[in-house]
Amino acid sequence: MLLFCRELSPGRISFQTESKVSADMFAELFGKIFGPVPECRSSVRKNGTVMYAFEITDTVLTGKVFEKYRFTEGKRSFDTGMIATTSLGVLTAGAFLACGSVNDPEKEYHLEFSVPDQSLAAELRTLLGDIGVTAGTVLRRGQYIVYIKGSEYIEDTLTFIGAQQCTLELMNVKIYKDVRNKANRIANCDAANIDKVVTAAMRQTEDIRLIANTAGLKSLPAELREVAELRLENTGMSLQEIGESLSEPISRSGVNHRFQKLAKIAAEIRAGGMHDES
Repeated sequence: MLLFCRELSPGRISFQTESKVSADMFAELFGKIFGPVPECRSSVRKNGTVMYAFEITDTVLTGKVFEKYRFTEGKRSFDTGMIATTSLGVLTAGAFLACGSVNDPEKEYHLEFSVPDQSLAAELRTLLGDIGVTAGTVLRRGQYIVYIKGSEYIEDTLTFIGAQQCTLELMNVKIYKDVRNKANRIANCDAANIDKVVTAAMRQTEDIRLIANTAGLKSLPAELREVAELRLENTGMSLQEIGESLSEPISRSGVNHRFQKLAKIAAEIRAGGMHDES
């Protein structure tokens, strides 16, 4: 948490966070190792969030911090001699508590670390890569943002830092969103199909009425007249239902073929031509 804090120098250590949990964790851990930590100051930002800040300017205390963790002025880097392989998850958890955030998965899959040093950001990105997580880096307002996109990578990162419960919650949200999106797609598809059927039925009815008002339905061959009469009597019927209701049932495609013939006859009438009654 100290390595990834806002400012780290022999003259001043500044730890800032918008998380009350992170602030309490910093105070507890710092107190166990170095004694009482300076008072936490809180301030409300314009967007309504609360910023918690610890400012350490006692050079004797900052000197103890630098000596214990082998920090070097002007350089931030992992000290591999002090970190066991099994502690890399804990190190990354500290980085997240110090400068990490994760978006609401209902809106976007995005996790990021706002790192104050370029070389430290590169080391964090390499560490994430070692556990199979692909991360990107971008400079934003003087901070090097190491960001992770994709729910699977975020799940792996949260599990790595020990936040398994958050991983499960993210997976639940993803499952819910997938089911909801699938339901919406089905509903939209059904609505589109209904619109298509209604539009087709209206067009067929219009063609049949045109034929009835001009040449008359009796001018049609028996199989076309039967389909035309069924459509006029049942504007909401599907092609399959019409096919099943005929004196000699036929397939959906067969019904569609007959409607195409009726449409052709109606088109000839509109054009002022004659149709072949055979």
